[in-house]
Amino acid sequence: MSENNYFPIRHWSEDDRPREKLLLKGKSALSDAELIAILIGSGSRNESAVDLSKRILKSVDNNLNALGKATMNQLLQFKGIGEAKAISIQAAMELARRRRSEEAVELFKITSSQAVFDVMQPLIGELAHEEFWIIYLNNANKIISKFQLSKGGITGTLVDVRLVFKTALSHGAVGIILTHNHPSGTLKPSDSDKQITQKLKIAGEQLDIKVLDHLIITETSYFSFSDEGIL
Repeated sequence: MSENNYFPIRHWSEDDRPREKLLLKGKSALSDAELIAILIGSGSRNESAVDLSKRILKSVDNNLNALGKATMNQLLQFKGIGEAKAISIQAAMELARRRRSEEAVELFKITSSQAVFDVMQPLIGELAHEEFWIIYLNNANKIISKFQLSKGGITGTLVDVRLVFKTALSHGAVGIILTHNHPSGTLKPSDSDKQITQKLKIAGEQLDIKVLDHLIITETSYFSFSDEGIL
C-alpha cells in the first residue's frame, strides 16, 4: 500500500474504529481482521492495523485455524509485526484453542441425588467448616456450573437470592440444586436449611428456574430433600 493511500485508524469514523466499534456494537460486529487489529494495537508507518491484519489473514486464506498454527518466525515476516505483536496473536490463538477443548468436554449429567453427592463430596464433604454451593443445570440436567454461595455457615435471612438467580440467568440455567456440608456429621436438616430451601424455591418459580433438590453432605453420606419428599 502506498503512503498516499494510507489513512490512519485515528482518522476513521468512531463507528469504524475497531475498539470503539466493539464498545458501541459488541464483539460480534467486528470482522476477524478488526479483532486481530485490536490485539496488535497498531500497524506500520504506511499501513493501518486493520490492513496489516487483513494481509496476515490473506496469507492463511482467512482461516483462523491456520493462523493458530503460525509460528513466531512466520508472523515476524510481516512488516509491522514485532515480537510483542506476534506474541499477542499467538496468545489469543492459544486461548481460543483451549476454549474449544473445554467446550468439547461432555457436561456431567445429574441423574440422581447420588450423582450430586459424587460431584460435591470431594469438594465439601471433608471440610472442617460449612460451605453452601449451588449447582446450575441445563434443560438436559447437565451441570453448567458450580458456585460457592457462602463459606463458614449461612442462615435463611442472609441468602443473597438475587446473586443466586443472577448467576442462573447468566448461565442460561433452567434448574438448580442446593448443596451444603455439615462438618458435625449430622444429616438432619436445620430450620435454617429448610428456610433457605423454601426461599430459593419460591424465588425460582417466578423465573421458571426450578429448585430440584437440596443435599446435606457429610464425609460418608448425604440427605436429599427431594428423596425425602420435603422439597
